[in-house]
Amino acid sequence: MSSGLIVALVLVLAVVAAIGVFALRRQQHPSLSRRFGPEYERTVARYDGDTAAAERELARRLERHRELTLTPLGSAERARAEQQWREAQAHFVDAPGQALAEADALLFRVARDRGYPDSDVDAQIDAISVDHGEHVESYRALRTLTTTDPAGSAPDTEQQRRALLGARELFTALVGADGEPEHARREVLTKPRTPAADRTRPLSPQREHHA
Repeated sequence: MSSGLIVALVLVLAVVAAIGVFALRRQQHPSLSRRFGPEYERTVARYDGDTAAAERELARRLERHRELTLTPLGSAERARAEQQWREAQAHFVDAPGQALAEADALLFRVARDRGYPDSDVDAQIDAISVDHGEHVESYRALRTLTTTDPAGSAPDTEQQRRALLGARELFTALVGADGEPEHARREVLTKPRTPAADRTRPLSPQREHHA
């Protein structure tokens, strides 16, 4: 048997083994995998592939989540939160850091008002992951960018834009729990930043309306 064929067989066996391990993880506690979605695999990765340890962590989150009393936002609360999100999003053009800080604070308040823990952000994120495992990583990313060491390198604008877009998905899920959420506009996050020379010009009536 040639060395090339041996190498090919080894690679095939490695792929099959990896697929088998992945399938085994899914089969051990499929209910956890279904409940947490992408958060399941992220937790396993954080435990360096130790599925048992990751599932113990997720099971603890479920237990703590059962102690919560979650309530939807009222229509007035939801409208106010959506307006605050639009304002934070509008600030992204001229002040991305400010926009992210406002969005981060708003997510915390909305989650608190829904009944998620408010004593500790990490505990709040863990609780949210039980209901919104597909979106909760965006909350972590947003917090990472808003708590960056001032002495460290500043995140680029594209990184900030992606973080705000991802966090908006979680925000929409949280505020829309008792009705159809109002989808925030996308153009503010996709338009180029205003050159510094143009920021002194008077705002157009349309810009004034959105500010």
